[in-house]
Amino acid sequence: MQPFQFVTAIDEASARDAARGGEARFLAGGTTLVDLMKLHVEQPRVIVDVNRLPLTAVEELPDGGIRVGAMVRNSDMAHHPLIRSRYPVLSQAILAGASAQIRNMATTGGNLLQRTRCAYFRDTAEACNRRTPGSGCPAIDGCNRMHAVLGGSERCIATHPSDLCVALAALDALVRIEGARGGRVVPLTDFHLLPGDRPERETVLGAGELITAVDVPPLAYGQRSAYVKVRDRASYAFALASAAVALDVRDGAIADARVALGGIATKPWRSREAERALIGRPVNAVSFRAAADAALAGAVPRRHNTFKIELAKRTLVRALTRAGALG
Repeated sequence: MQPFQFVTAIDEASARDAARGGEARFLAGGTTLVDLMKLHVEQPRVIVDVNRLPLTAVEELPDGGIRVGAMVRNSDMAHHPLIRSRYPVLSQAILAGASAQIRNMATTGGNLLQRTRCAYFRDTAEACNRRTPGSGCPAIDGCNRMHAVLGGSERCIATHPSDLCVALAALDALVRIEGARGGRVVPLTDFHLLPGDRPERETVLGAGELITAVDVPPLAYGQRSAYVKVRDRASYAFALASAAVALDVRDGAIADARVALGGIATKPWRSREAERALIGRPVNAVSFRAAADAALAGAVPRRHNTFKIELAKRTLVRALTRAGALG
């Protein structure tokens, strides 16, 4: 392991100052960073421990939304009364991920910064444009069963691994960021970047910028939401396909809808196409299948992951069916 400097931040300013050089990483739960350091994928020169920062609150905002501090542990967020009562899709998404032990360590901010589980990315003996720009993407013609059918490019087709981020994308969540030049707020759907020609750039964060919180805006029909995850085994496995949905149903018809997909795209995938296909339609299987077809219309499969298209459609239909059955 490469030697590194370890700095304990006592407030946001000291955290940003310590990370300003660009070769630093923030350490919260460490459930991703430490793993990647052991594999020599991540080799930061400075590690900034942010566990003492007072960013651990889940609080109601004046407009009825909820602010979740960046240091809130996943398990605390999943079981918080405000989250469970107003946005059950968030709780369901968190509880579908990892193990109880990891959820007790992992944080909200860290979840947003999860890196792909692509086997080529995690193996330093292999080429990877995301890890080493310009080296190539062996997944495109190699073993790509777990890879993306949406949002990929000829330089990268690695999927984003988070469950929580899929639910946050469906709920129009906002990421609060603090940096040397002040604070800014970025929609979750814009926070993660498509690979394009620069897959090494995964988020909009600049050097030394720190996630401080995630805001979930009020949603009148947030209680009518559901998360469905399909994976190779029942627990502790990443999604082959997942769907986070919320439905506003009035007089038997869908007045509004939120749809996001996971496990099949290079970032948490908000499907506006599926939402448009649902609005005005009755709450039934025909409407749900039409939305699923719209969501996957632009899918580009590779040799081993064509099955993901139909799997994602069925996963979305199942999530919509669950949400539609709620009172």
